[in-house]
Amino acid sequence: MDVVERWSGRYACLLQSALRLGNEQFAAHLGIAVRTVAAWHADSSVMPRREMQQLLDTAHEQAPPAARQRFALLLAKEQPPSDSVPPGAQALRVAIAVVVRESDVLLVCRRDSDAAGITWQFPAGVIKPGGKAETTTVRETLDETGVHCAVRKHLGNRLHPATGVLCEYFLCEYLAGEATNSDTAENIEVMWVPRNAVPRFISVDTIFPPVLAALEEQT
Repeated sequence: MDVVERWSGRYACLLQSALRLGNEQFAAHLGIAVRTVAAWHADSSVMPRREMQQLLDTAHEQAPPAARQRFALLLAKEQPPSDSVPPGAQALRVAIAVVVRESDVLLVCRRDSDAAGITWQFPAGVIKPGGKAETTTVRETLDETGVHCAVRKHLGNRLHPATGVLCEYFLCEYLAGEATNSDTAENIEVMWVPRNAVPRFISVDTIFPPVLAALEEQT
């Protein structure tokens, strides 16, 4: 998940906090000296060397889903209220696929139950810097569920009420493929559910209203 294009001492400390590790533990986790971690805390503007950048990338990519979620929330709090973002940072954007097949919609069950209370949800994936939301939607759905789909309509975007992440929602049409759990590291289950039963799996208070409207229109 590409969230930070270039790590600073501040972003490294946020990752440490998300992993809930002390200085010595974080240093051991990265395979670096404790004094380096201490230096990041002393000067948050310091830019780690290229080798260190790669270590931080790896630590972030291999972090448990709950830790990545915490990091995303911590990073979001660092963003200024304006439309600008700090140099070197890429605001976290997620593409969400609402895939419909006749009277059913595709859902996945995340393995991590600590993700802000979210368990069942629509297939989703992080939009990499410079990437297209529509392409991410189709690719991540296939990678997660084995289902081929095509984007039918952009339903809008919002900051998710539970995660604070910027979400882009797309109504997608089922094309082919059996729904299978293709990403066992992230998900427990993948299944088609009746559209009118979605609120039984996902709290209606957290569902983006245009998604509910789109599902009702398709019924």
